[in-house]
Amino acid sequence: MESPSLLLLITLLAFAFKASVAQWTPAFATFYGGSDASDTMGGACGYGNLYNAGYGVNSAALSTALFNNGASCGMCFTITCDASKTQSCKQGTSITITATNFCPPNYALASDNGGWCNPPRQHFDMSQPAWETIAVYQAGIVPVNYRRVPCQRSGGMRFTINGNDYFELVTVANVGGSGVVSQMWIKGSKTDWMVMSRNWGASWQSNAYLNGQSLSFKVQTDDGRVVMADNVAPYNWWFGATYTSWQQF
Repeated sequence: MESPSLLLLITLLAFAFKASVAQWTPAFATFYGGSDASDTMGGACGYGNLYNAGYGVNSAALSTALFNNGASCGMCFTITCDASKTQSCKQGTSITITATNFCPPNYALASDNGGWCNPPRQHFDMSQPAWETIAVYQAGIVPVNYRRVPCQRSGGMRFTINGNDYFELVTVANVGGSGVVSQMWIKGSKTDWMVMSRNWGASWQSNAYLNGQSLSFKVQTDDGRVVMADNVAPYNWWFGATYTSWQQF
């Protein structure tokens, strides 16, 4: 049974998360990736093919101020074009995107003239299809308002296992709720639970030898919620494969 102090902590974290999703914040947005969003595949979060990861074309690369060294991967934002500041908005529209990539700074250009993702600017470099939901193509860059929102996902979480013997690199995708993984654990059918460490983006690593064992994962999101996915990968799992659980936030 969870202790009262732990329950209080989880309640406070959940309250803080709900409070954070309610506030609109000004920022700017551009677009990249082409009309089919093909060049948005991959990216700094490590999701690879965004369709396979459950995210599709409604995605964006975040500036340094928002990316948080990869700790924002999987976060969801609703973005609306600020029609009070430009005529390039499509009135009455908004789009909810997932953070899947990093928009690097360009210090050779001024932050208000090409260096859009330079710190401390809050900036979204959206996929072109997502961008064209809220603004006209010709604008190039528009002022927006955004707020963090819970992620709505279809199906369970997906675990892609890469690496080699004694090194499992697991990328977890299609995470609902908060969308942001803050801690992971791994368990083989012959081991106890072991804490994983963030390698980069949405990829977490373990240095155990787990070949020939079915694998379970425990995932914690940044609002304190924990979900256990038992025996997601069978005993004959292999590196490079993706395994989908029934569990979701």
